[in-house]
Amino acid sequence: MTDHNDRQTAAGLPAIDIDALVEARHPDPFAQLGPHRTEAGTVVVRALLPNAAGVSVVARDDGKLLGELQSLHPGGLFAGVIESDVPYKLRIDWHGTVQEVEDAYAFPPVLPDEPLRRVAQGDPYAVLECLGSRPLVVDGVPGVRFAVWAPNARRVSVVGDFNAWDGRRHPMRVRHEAGVWELFVPRIGAGARYKYEILARDGHALPLKADPCAMQTERPPATASVVADVDAIERFAWTDSVWMQSRGERQTENQPLSIYEVHAESWLRVDEGGQRNLDWDELADRLIPYVKEMGFTHVEFMPIAEHPFGGSWGYQPLSQFAPSARFGAPQRFAHFVDRAHEAGLGVILDWVPAHFPNDAHGLVEFDGTPLYEHTDPREGYHPDWNTMIYNLGRNEVSAFLIASALAWLRRYHVDGLRVDAVASMLYRDYSRAAGEWVPNIYGGRENLESIAFLKRLNHEVAYVPEVRGAITIAEESTAWPGVTARIEDGGLGFQFKWNMGWMHDTLHYLHEDPIHRRYHHHNMTFGMVYAYSERFVLPLSHDEVVHGKGSLLGKMPGDRWQRFANLRAYFGFMWAHPGKKLMFMGGEFAQMAEFDHDASPHWHLLDDPLHHGVQKLVRDLNRLYAEEPALHALDSDPAGFGWLIGDDADNSVFAFRRTDGRGREVIAISNFTPVPRIGYRLGMPRAGRWVEVLNTDASFYGGSNVGNGGLIHTEDIASHGRPQSAALVLPPLATIVLRAD
Repeated sequence: MTDHNDRQTAAGLPAIDIDALVEARHPDPFAQLGPHRTEAGTVVVRALLPNAAGVSVVARDDGKLLGELQSLHPGGLFAGVIESDVPYKLRIDWHGTVQEVEDAYAFPPVLPDEPLRRVAQGDPYAVLECLGSRPLVVDGVPGVRFAVWAPNARRVSVVGDFNAWDGRRHPMRVRHEAGVWELFVPRIGAGARYKYEILARDGHALPLKADPCAMQTERPPATASVVADVDAIERFAWTDSVWMQSRGERQTENQPLSIYEVHAESWLRVDEGGQRNLDWDELADRLIPYVKEMGFTHVEFMPIAEHPFGGSWGYQPLSQFAPSARFGAPQRFAHFVDRAHEAGLGVILDWVPAHFPNDAHGLVEFDGTPLYEHTDPREGYHPDWNTMIYNLGRNEVSAFLIASALAWLRRYHVDGLRVDAVASMLYRDYSRAAGEWVPNIYGGRENLESIAFLKRLNHEVAYVPEVRGAITIAEESTAWPGVTARIEDGGLGFQFKWNMGWMHDTLHYLHEDPIHRRYHHHNMTFGMVYAYSERFVLPLSHDEVVHGKGSLLGKMPGDRWQRFANLRAYFGFMWAHPGKKLMFMGGEFAQMAEFDHDASPHWHLLDDPLHHGVQKLVRDLNRLYAEEPALHALDSDPAGFGWLIGDDADNSVFAFRRTDGRGREVIAISNFTPVPRIGYRLGMPRAGRWVEVLNTDASFYGGSNVGNGGLIHTEDIASHGRPQSAALVLPPLATIVLRAD
């Protein structure tokens, strides 16, 4: 290195500043780079352009030469006086290749003070307004504004293809009031790849970091952020105004919700010299008509926010604002949602605010400190998933996540968020032994910060006009009280909650051999003890068909015919039972194998009549459920349900009535043994004729076609405490549904 005494301090620049600039450790590059007026009244321009052979300054409007810059340091620092203070470009000689571009350090701050103050106060709308990358025009010059929250960093630079990934080229300006670093880089635009080069407080360089608020990313395994075409996203030509205005009425507790859960990457793979997933346009062409034909009201995607490891199924996302590049550009996802709404189909996304992976390019120790995560591993590390836990007690982190939720709902017209792993958020001792967790300020196990976060999330979703009608659904596996109660009443404010207890109990019952089911009868009835404590979704989700649990069909006992009959009877019981419905892809046609994220469901099984029969049953159940108000109108009201037979353990028979409270009435009777029950007398809630509207044992579905011939007439014979009854034929391993005529 040249001795300080021999070094020039041209244009009044001290040697200490020269060293700091060329070594990319200057605390305020805008104080030295760009145009500056000297005491003598002249204008000096300084530019740091490592590896440039020469630099001159030309007028932006007419290209007139304003001055030549001299090399101050072989590290690429140039300076010189220009003849007039007008907007200019740097004419850079890259050893034979000439580039003309505006000087990033000639532009004023591009973020106003007011939204930055709101970022510091934890305002999610300020996060959406300020952070991330955004193409815009400043002083007539197109470019990209970059802004990132890194309050403890010594230096942050934006790097990308546009500057050869050299952190010396574009160090950013820090806005101290918010800990936000910003820079306008001229003459780049949508599609530019970038990351942030960050020096920690002690001066060491961190691994290059992806932008936490990027709207677009490279396709994994590549990890760069991508400048999104924000206009194409935020000015998308939506055609779903009728849907958006009416969806609030479609997604209430008294409407039918039947949800088809999909892993978008593997729903249907295409063999083109190797398996590939469908993109959003192909999914719109194939998935939407299928889900609609099957009678589902909603499609729910496992997380589509960008995630580095496909084997996480999306549940370890790093880019909470970016639809995964696996499926195409973000605006194509908007197109998919628009197409779904046009077909009358709602779109729900799984969303993960509980934890994030510790990939080096991600959020972990983002600015050299535990910024997004807790410092103490007893709070900040999740032992189950080897992930980091968000520090929701920090205003900026809470705002970041709520901004993500609002972005999906606002930008992409998503109809609902299913919030993952809520139980892990609510309890400080979740999956931790004594001594491995930190109590709250009152000494308890409740995570008060997470509770406040979830309430704030649900408040925003409920009251923000732009997302009116959207819903939130909690995956909460404990008996936490008031998950779906109003925030004003002390609840968390979700619209619905997955009923994990019902799912576990009923699958445990179905797993038993029919001869033993009499000893587990309560597993099928216990759900009604707490059925009205929350507003529930009955989930047969991906969680039940992974990690050695076997498929739904594989859980059923007996020979091949009995396994299919058991599954059909179970689906009939489920669709008649109070609660909204959810089924994971493949379950609707009795997939034999477990879920494999690298392979499609085994669609070829539909050539088998038994598999095809299950698919036809699910379609007909969905249609009956949607068309019959008695099956959904009073889902959350005890008046809509009543046991007719809940104690016949010896015969493994269950019978219950559903009503809409306005005269519509149906009865569901399930026989969970392979023995037909001929002349089974059942007390009926209403005298007269009843129509057998569904029989899971119909030959159309692959059954033995035992039934009641479509009609039942009651008799004046008292039974089960009712003055009229009917002698029914209960098919083996089947559910029948009767409707009062």
